[in-house]
Amino acid sequence: MNPYILATLLFGLGLGTTITFASSHWLLAWMGLEMNTLAIIPLMAQHHHPRAVEATTKYFLTQATGAAMLLFASTTNAWLTGQWDIQQMSHPLPITLITLALALKVGLAPLHSWLPEVLQGLDLTTGLILSTWQKMAPFALLIQIQPANSTLLIMLGLTSTLIGGWGGLNQTQLRKIMAYSSIAHLGWMVLVLQFSPFLTLLTLITYLIMTFSTFLVFKLNNSTNINTLATSWAKAPALTSLTPLVLLSLGGLPPLTGFMPKWLILQELTKQDLAATATLAALTALLSLYFYLRLSYAMTLTMAPNNTAGLTPWRLPSSQVTMPLAISTTATLLLLPLTPAAVALLAL
Repeated sequence: MNPYILATLLFGLGLGTTITFASSHWLLAWMGLEMNTLAIIPLMAQHHHPRAVEATTKYFLTQATGAAMLLFASTTNAWLTGQWDIQQMSHPLPITLITLALALKVGLAPLHSWLPEVLQGLDLTTGLILSTWQKMAPFALLIQIQPANSTLLIMLGLTSTLIGGWGGLNQTQLRKIMAYSSIAHLGWMVLVLQFSPFLTLLTLITYLIMTFSTFLVFKLNNSTNINTLATSWAKAPALTSLTPLVLLSLGGLPPLTGFMPKWLILQELTKQDLAATATLAALTALLSLYFYLRLSYAMTLTMAPNNTAGLTPWRLPSSQVTMPLAISTTATLLLLPLTPAAVALLAL
């Protein structure tokens, strides 16, 4: 792709998200989301592969549906209450509609079916943008409206953690596994949204760091399925020994960064007399942990097939920039000691 076109599209992507972040009016927020969608579509279809075009079409139709639903709900809210302000949502009907529209946009279960299919059709770089940057604007709106419909949010959250864990169990494609991982993490964020918006934000930030790190590992190894992970030991032995820790951090094991949000969310749910919900969420986290362990096993404890055809690509040194990977991997592994600081911020 022409670098000027690429720069323009990335600028549009950033501008769309920034407009949504900064807006207090529903029409502006909707416009930011639309800019975001339109800017990523050429990036998704740039390789002109049938799968990429199919994924782009699915993504466009889903996002257009979500945006239309959002516009309809905000217009309904203006009709019922005379308010276009995002933080002045008072009527339950538009709040429920907007929550469902934003759930469709980010891929919360049961509105998740498009996410694994779309992510599977994309290259790893565009998949990284879709799994991280594209989640930020809808979540900013969800945090701003703070939906009071507790039953809906808890149902969305529990369904997402369950389907995110269950769906990833039988997958061999890394991008689909990352899509189900994304659904499960989004479920955790939504579970605690109404009780502690700051905790949702903290979970989103840690999820972005961990997912960024994982995608960069796959990109460096040029891996798209579980079998190709086994060849990574010859390309980057140090990274191969660290990657299981990155994956287990995504799974939420102590003493890694990913444990912090899960720990605080379970604590908050228990404080709100939702011990059963917290127990269910913790049990569904075990499903996700299984497929992260599967990836770790495939990467470090299995030998790659030792045939002549397989030997050549292993020895080629990578020319990719590794500084972002180094920073994000360090953050993925070592941020748990900052938990007291996060708790202090929660108390403010």
